[in-house]
Amino acid sequence: MQPQWQSTKPQRTNKNPDPQFLYLLCPSSQLQSFTLFLLLVCTNGSSFSAAKTLENLVVKPKNHQRPQYSQEKYLYWGKKIDCPGKHCESCEGLGHQESSLRCALEEAMFLNRTFVMPSRMCINPIHNKKGILHQSDNASSEERWAASSCAMDSLYDLNLMSDTIPVILDNSEMWSQVLSTSMKLGSRGVAHVKGVNRDDLKEKSGYSNILLINRTASPLSWFMECKDRNNRSSIVLPYSFLPSMAAKKLRDAAEQIKALLSDYDAIHVRRGDKLKTRKDRFGVDRSLHPHLDRDTRPEFILCRIGKWVPPGRTLFIASNERTAGFFSPLSVRYKLAYSSNYSSILDSLIENNYQLFMIERLIMMGAKTFIRTFKEDDTDLSLTDDPKKNTKSWQIPIYTMDGEGC
Repeated sequence: MQPQWQSTKPQRTNKNPDPQFLYLLCPSSQLQSFTLFLLLVCTNGSSFSAAKTLENLVVKPKNHQRPQYSQEKYLYWGKKIDCPGKHCESCEGLGHQESSLRCALEEAMFLNRTFVMPSRMCINPIHNKKGILHQSDNASSEERWAASSCAMDSLYDLNLMSDTIPVILDNSEMWSQVLSTSMKLGSRGVAHVKGVNRDDLKEKSGYSNILLINRTASPLSWFMECKDRNNRSSIVLPYSFLPSMAAKKLRDAAEQIKALLSDYDAIHVRRGDKLKTRKDRFGVDRSLHPHLDRDTRPEFILCRIGKWVPPGRTLFIASNERTAGFFSPLSVRYKLAYSSNYSSILDSLIENNYQLFMIERLIMMGAKTFIRTFKEDDTDLSLTDDPKKNTKSWQIPIYTMDGEGC
């Protein structure tokens, strides 16, 4: 599958080699291995959303020496984050995508390489009620991808991220220059790797001296390449890393709202996409999260959080529940606040629900007490004790509170 690029294409400049000329330069035996990059140059030309070079993306130390990471070596994982193969148009949600992105960024850190960041992120329509896309049935796959995605730098602050891992965008001038240089270096230009572990990529000279490593990521999803994600001691970048890398305008909006909230607590109530049931062979409804529907209803939330959040506190609620007034019963004990209360700050800023959730996430991280829907680790406070992941047992949903004393 070839990368999809933005439709706006300024005229070519002399900085970019002519693709036909590149074909003449490459021996026939090398044409197949360089096809991806020839097409990248051909497709992208000199199209940039901004003239962001590696020099101004990477934050240099005070002594003006090069940072620890090499500016001459790059890691490319592909054009789309967790947008697997033929199922790309039904890509996963932001959580899965960020797992993939953390995985790739960690590998770039390990290899001391600059990471080539996809310039756009797919947005699953299920997770996007704002900016719903009006698509034509005759739209090409490129047009559909452009319509159902958003610019990566509208979500993340790449300059801030480069303090930790140097990154460039795959629609930048620097990326075009890297591709051009890789053509001229022959066997030292690019290595297409699949199934090669990161230790070999770092230690073996056949890979370590290559300008560009093209990691052929799993067709299922990027994060499948990280084989030990369940071992928290092996994770270099914490879960909080990408939330804290939100684009500056998103961080600024979150700070404004936090200042207005002042002293507050927060809960994240995940319902809509997790309340899935299916009937067994006897026609009985079963769920992978048998207590979730009950545990995220207001009456049980009041019972659950009473020991953590005293009455009278301001409670910020972030949720994908779409029923109007669903959480109103909580107002008998708390002063309720939602992102919708701050439309004067958000309406002109927010283009999609990914941006909205990233702001809400920063707000929740600033709360005195934050209660998740599911536990991420043993120290978390959560609304339910149902496990979030790796649940393969479909059970009958439970709605009663028998034995669940407040």
